[in-house]
Amino acid sequence: MSTTAPLNGRRTGASPDSGGHGYDVRHTLPLRVEVVRQFRRRRTLVAFGILLVLPWVLVLAFTIGGDPGPDGIPSLVDVATSSALNFALFALFVSVGFLLVVAVALFCGDTVASEAGWSSLRYLLAAPVPRARLLRQKLVVALGYAAVAVVSLPLMSLVAGTVAFGWGEVELPTGGSVPVSTALGRMGIIVGYALVSQLVVASLAFLLSVTTDSPLGAVGGAVGLVIVSNILDAVTALGDWRDFLPTHWMYSWMDALQPQIQWTGMAKGTALSIAYSAVLFALAFRRFRTRDVVS
Repeated sequence: MSTTAPLNGRRTGASPDSGGHGYDVRHTLPLRVEVVRQFRRRRTLVAFGILLVLPWVLVLAFTIGGDPGPDGIPSLVDVATSSALNFALFALFVSVGFLLVVAVALFCGDTVASEAGWSSLRYLLAAPVPRARLLRQKLVVALGYAAVAVVSLPLMSLVAGTVAFGWGEVELPTGGSVPVSTALGRMGIIVGYALVSQLVVASLAFLLSVTTDSPLGAVGGAVGLVIVSNILDAVTALGDWRDFLPTHWMYSWMDALQPQIQWTGMAKGTALSIAYSAVLFALAFRRFRTRDVVS
C-alpha cells in the first residue's frame, strides 16, 4: 500500500491557528534542516573535495611540465600561467564541459532519488510534509549546493593561481590584454553564464531524481544528455538544428574575452537554458505530485 501525504498541508482536526499548537506547513522540513542533511552526505564532501583540489593539481602539472607554448590554434592553455586570472579561466574552460556537469548532476539528481533508495521518502511525506513543499525545499538546497560548486572552482583557481603565477592582467590567446579591473567584471559575467548554462543539467537530473529510485540513474542520465548533445553538436550536417542542443552554447562565455564583449551567443544560450529548465522543472513537480511513493 502506498504512503501519501495530505496535499493541503494540514492534518485532520488540526487547528487553523498554528501559533505553536497546530500544524503549520511552513514549519515542515526547514531549509536549514535540508542543508545539513545534504551537507552530511558523502557525495557532497567528495564533490567539493575534488573541485577544491583540482586547481592545485593543475598548478602541479604546470610546475612539472613547464610553461605551455603555442600549439596550433591559440587557446587558453597557451596563456594559462600568465596570471591568476588566466589560470582561473583555463581551469573553468577544462571543467565546464564535464566536471562541473557531473557536480551539478550529482547534487540535483541525488537529492530525491537517494531518499527513495533509502526508503525514507515515504516517512518524510508521512510527517506530513506536503509534496510540493518537500520538492521545493530539496530543489532550493540542491541548486544552492550546485551554484556553490560552480563558483568554488574559479575562486580556488584564483587562490592557486595567485600563489603560483602572481596577480596581473589577463593575457588573451589572440594577443593583447585586459586590465585587472575590467577582467574581474568579465570573470563575474563568465561565472554567471556558467551557472545559467548548467540549469539544463540540473533540471534534467532533478526530473530523473523524482522519476527513479536510483541516484546513479538520475545522475548518469543527466551526464549522458550532455555527452549525446556534444556528439550531435559535432555533426555539422545538422546545420542550424544544432542551435537547439542544450550544450551548443555552453562555451559562449568565451565571447566575454573579446576586446568588446559579444553578447549574441550568451543571450541565445541563456534563453535556451532557461526555456529547457523551466519545462523540465515543471515536469518534475507534476510527476512527483502524481507519483505513487512506496519507498
